[in-house]
Amino acid sequence: MAEHVENLDPKGESLLDKITEKVHGDDNSSSSSDSDTEKKTASSSSVKAKIYRLFGREKPVHKVFGGGKPADIFLWRNKKISAAVLGGATAAWVLFELLEYHLLTLVCHISILALAILFLWSNVTTFVNKRPPHIPEVHLPEDPFLQVASALRVEINRALSVLREIASGRNLKKFLMVVAGLWVLSIVGSWCNFLTLFYILFVLLHTVPVLYEKYEDKVDAFTEKAMIEIKKQYAVFDAKVLSKIPRGPLKNKKMA
Repeated sequence: MAEHVENLDPKGESLLDKITEKVHGDDNSSSSSDSDTEKKTASSSSVKAKIYRLFGREKPVHKVFGGGKPADIFLWRNKKISAAVLGGATAAWVLFELLEYHLLTLVCHISILALAILFLWSNVTTFVNKRPPHIPEVHLPEDPFLQVASALRVEINRALSVLREIASGRNLKKFLMVVAGLWVLSIVGSWCNFLTLFYILFVLLHTVPVLYEKYEDKVDAFTEKAMIEIKKQYAVFDAKVLSKIPRGPLKNKKMA
């Protein structure tokens, strides 16, 4: 009986060895498949990270505009509100620019009309035994005005810092960009007044972002090619012209 048991032991051990090897083999194959999946995910994420976006942005267009109600209006998330805002701006531009109506005159006429209607309505209700109109008390909160003033202060300080850096001769590239921008703006200003320019910018804000969001991939691919070509031309211009211009004294001290 003992000999029979001893003869069975090697078979049992070999069977256990086969089961163990199979389990380890499955673990290795699953781990290798997991590693392959991770490599594929990493490679796909790296490919996505290399996609060129306009102005180097990393967020969607909606997030760039703040992601709130202003972004919804500019990107036509609610077509009725966006159309109403654009229509109101167009009506104001036609009223002030084409019909040459003055803002102060318009405000005074609207105020006279509103006060006259409310005054007559309040007096007529006493004769016909009806309740007078309820005129709510309006109190402007302080926080929104402080937030706007704080945001304007930060942006103005940033602009002054950039202008100071440009005026001190530290960055020739920024100097040329600002000069070119101001020159283009002066040409546009000679064509139209400030109100028309503001209206054009307002219309562009309501049309360009939504069109860019719709054709985002095509625009980014074209812009990438254009930026590569511009950088090549700028490198040639820098080597032939800009590098021969003496730098400002502050930059020389900094490099020393």
